[in-house]
Amino acid sequence: MPRWRLILNGKSAGDDALRDAVMALRARGVELDVRVTWESADAERYVAEAIADGVDTIIAAGGDGTLSEVSTRLARRDAPADALPSLALVPLGTANDFAAAAGIPLEPERALALVLATPPRPIDLLRITADGGDHWCANLASGGFGTQVTVETDEGLKKMLGGLAYLLTGISRLGKIDPVPAQVRAPGVEWRGELIALGLGNGRQAGGGQALCPEALVDDGLLDLTIVPELSGEVAATLGTLVSEGRQAALERVAIQHRVPWVEIDAEPALTLNLDGEPVAARRFRIDCVAGRVRMHLPADSPLRQPHGPPVEPAPR
Repeated sequence: MPRWRLILNGKSAGDDALRDAVMALRARGVELDVRVTWESADAERYVAEAIADGVDTIIAAGGDGTLSEVSTRLARRDAPADALPSLALVPLGTANDFAAAAGIPLEPERALALVLATPPRPIDLLRITADGGDHWCANLASGGFGTQVTVETDEGLKKMLGGLAYLLTGISRLGKIDPVPAQVRAPGVEWRGELIALGLGNGRQAGGGQALCPEALVDDGLLDLTIVPELSGEVAATLGTLVSEGRQAALERVAIQHRVPWVEIDAEPALTLNLDGEPVAARRFRIDCVAGRVRMHLPADSPLRQPHGPPVEPAPR
């Protein structure tokens, strides 16, 4: 039977459903140890410990930030993906954007059963260089209006309302959207102007269901770039489309979208990108899609996976 290590966000340490699911897996013979994170350095230490102990799978139990934190620690190891433990997710966050897009069950028992039933497949990660600093992102990097909403949403409101809290915060800001001047470069893309939202997707959505990159795939070796430019008088019409036809119709009406291997961004003043819950401010960003950097347990029919074709080969660090 496999050896698993579950790294649990301390905010969810009292989750009874997760405790019951862990006990059920142990009863079936799975060697499953739990580590709880309380400080920023805990995830790094627990991932290193799990690798040293030779575990088969590391399970991130928490929200998108916990997934990104654990995957980042794996990505920074000097080893190819197939020499590292596989990665899995038990969604316990407020919005669970990656899990929602990937089709990972929200119930701990079903999420852990998925790990046991499905083999891991290589998935991509985003590597972000910002003014000399190095960051990784598992789901989606976002900037502009959506980022400000996520950063400003009250923690107490999130606990009470979940993803709805982001929507309420966004509505409260609709009258004060400040466009961000930026220059964006990518293969076949040269764009300069003022944007109100920016999405760089490995996954599809962030901020409680904001689907900025609705066609993104986690195993195609490419990132999805979405730019929503300053609308110059079209705000009312766009909001009308949002209400009458849905968010996707509004996005398609105004957004600039491309699928590319890398993106460079210059902004003055500094732009803040939200990397799976971690805000990073810089004047210059370089975002690369690193193909097959980790192996992850996803549903066989996950919308984030390519429907056909061979898996992407793991890329060197």
